[in-house]
Amino acid sequence: MRPGVPFPDKLEAGRPYPLGATYDGSGVNFAVFSGHAWKIELCLFDIHGRRERKRYVLPECTDEIWHGYLPGALPGMVYGYRAHGPHDPRRGHRFNPSKLLIDPYARQLMGEVKWGDAVFGYRVQHPKADLTVDRRDSAPFVPKCVVVDDTFDWGRAGRPTTPWSDTIIYEAHIKGLSMLNERVPQTYRGTCAALANPYLLEHLHRIGVTTIELLPVHAFLQDHFLVERGLRNYWGYNTLSYFAPEPAYLPGGHPNELRKAIRDLHAAGFEVLLDVVYNHTAEGNELGPTLSWRGLDNASYYRLMPGEERYYINDTGCGNTVNLSHPRVLQMVMDSLRYWAESYQVDGFRFDLGVTLGREGTGYDPGSGFFDAILQDPVLSRLKLISEPWDIGPDGYQLGNHPPGFAEWNDRFRDSVRRFWRGEPGMRPELATRLAGSPDLFDRRFRRPWASINYLASHDGQTGYDVVCYEEKHNEDNGDGNSDGHSENFSRNWGAEGPSRDRAVNQIRERVLRSMLATVYLANGTPMLLAGDEMGNSQRGNNNAYCQDNEISWLDWRQLEMPTGRDLSRFVCRLAELRHQHPSLRIDRFLDPNEEIIPGVNRLQWYDLDGSVMSESAWEFGEGRVLGMRRACRLQDGTVEVSLVLVNGSEGDIEFVLPESPVHWERVLDTTNIRAIATAAPAERAPVGAHALVLLIARVERQEQT
Repeated sequence: MRPGVPFPDKLEAGRPYPLGATYDGSGVNFAVFSGHAWKIELCLFDIHGRRERKRYVLPECTDEIWHGYLPGALPGMVYGYRAHGPHDPRRGHRFNPSKLLIDPYARQLMGEVKWGDAVFGYRVQHPKADLTVDRRDSAPFVPKCVVVDDTFDWGRAGRPTTPWSDTIIYEAHIKGLSMLNERVPQTYRGTCAALANPYLLEHLHRIGVTTIELLPVHAFLQDHFLVERGLRNYWGYNTLSYFAPEPAYLPGGHPNELRKAIRDLHAAGFEVLLDVVYNHTAEGNELGPTLSWRGLDNASYYRLMPGEERYYINDTGCGNTVNLSHPRVLQMVMDSLRYWAESYQVDGFRFDLGVTLGREGTGYDPGSGFFDAILQDPVLSRLKLISEPWDIGPDGYQLGNHPPGFAEWNDRFRDSVRRFWRGEPGMRPELATRLAGSPDLFDRRFRRPWASINYLASHDGQTGYDVVCYEEKHNEDNGDGNSDGHSENFSRNWGAEGPSRDRAVNQIRERVLRSMLATVYLANGTPMLLAGDEMGNSQRGNNNAYCQDNEISWLDWRQLEMPTGRDLSRFVCRLAELRHQHPSLRIDRFLDPNEEIIPGVNRLQWYDLDGSVMSESAWEFGEGRVLGMRRACRLQDGTVEVSLVLVNGSEGDIEFVLPESPVHWERVLDTTNIRAIATAAPAERAPVGAHALVLLIARVERQEQT
């Protein structure tokens, strides 16, 4: 309240919109949804969130929105809710006014969950479990909400609006990106303030990144079982609030610090995407804590088992599933997305377990309300939208089955690249399809090759370096007896498990890693680089480092001072340069591959070792590990650019017979020699080393085309 102004006895009626706590210059309007509550109470706390100072009943309910207005209230006010309603878990109702609840629209949180029995709505250890009621006040143990004023000066930088065809994504974790970077001031390490550090920006520019994709920045929960093990939820895929940034990422505690970081990234030319988790919440299953949505209206916010509403549908594997079929729940997600798009100016979103978001009562539907709502939205539909196209529910693998406007993480690309380069037989047809932009998956409904997010590694799994160093997962530090994480990573250690002092082993590892990264950058589609893969970052074989908030996950920037890391970084820089310079390496449409761009040169053609066009029998030859991919495109000035990618996944060096064509090749990339400069290439044959990739480029002027 304003200094000297006492709390009024009652709230004014206020308005049902907008939801959340909204400051208007004269006071604060509070509005929260609950379709089954009998009464909602607003609890106001001191500035430290320790002592409850005043409690009000929200005086009005309009269309299931409870609301009230507190004149004289200011930003910085600390609050929470208590909800009164039926306690009938068998029918899906779990109201318990003893539990202080986070406003689903809270834009800032204070404090964190302190684990104790009071945060649960039932009596822990009671034989009837969640059918009981716990009457203890949870307020001392849960975060409080803070009223904020979202005013911020965005300056003149604006959004970079990088075209999809020019995009190179860098997937990074806010904390891990800077914790071990000695060029970042100690105060800012591990926070959003480090994102605009000049050293980091220079590095990202150097390796050709256009777009930074951040792991979850929404406020998230430190899971009870992890805290008991002395571990932490590092990745952040357990959301506590869809509107508030994670407090640990704000060095001074104010959300504007994240806005400033995004503004500075935009000014430096980088787009910012957020990894968002709208498929489940931190409240878990029926034995989880009561923190927000469960206590406000469990039966509306979550998908419950038909006929057994005590239990939750668990298509996510995280205990619960958010019920996007309910209009108010869908509204919450859409309001959250628009809030981050407008109030934080983010450039797009990567949707964790995107299939769950597209589920209706009958299963996954690419025409679901969620997809329709986004694609008709004048703000969101113009942003970069990426889906993780799977979950663990029925028919949960939906790669290629998302609507136009969405890109998708292409794990078939990841696995194909790993399997081919580790030497598996029969992989040539699969690799060719992935190099062409996965038309088998995305060439429909006028979608573009950019819809395929091509990657070698992501946060979920082994790093690129570990793919060539470990054949087994090593997740012992996670506390589950190495039983968690994927058992099949399609990796190969090339002679030793883990770090090796054998020079020959390390040389082949480094070459294979370069060849795999080159495959990502030279394929049609959108390349994504896992932060640290450009310097050979390792997680010691851990392929599920979600709980490793330590040196296992943090990037060790000292690697750039060592020959291996420095050389690899320069190589990635070269890949990005080539991709940006040569349109034939990033064809942005699915067009007729047999169309002649110039006489004798089709838009897309595949070749075997002897320079002949790949025949059906050649495609069927399982031991074939050599492949040539020629692409041609007409440039704006009328010239034609032709590129030829030569791939040798075999154990020995080869000489590739070049296809006959009216072009003069230039050898611009060779993964056996990272320091090689562009040189003229012979017209007849091109040597390609074992486990290596070579790129040839030619340009045909107008007069030559006739």
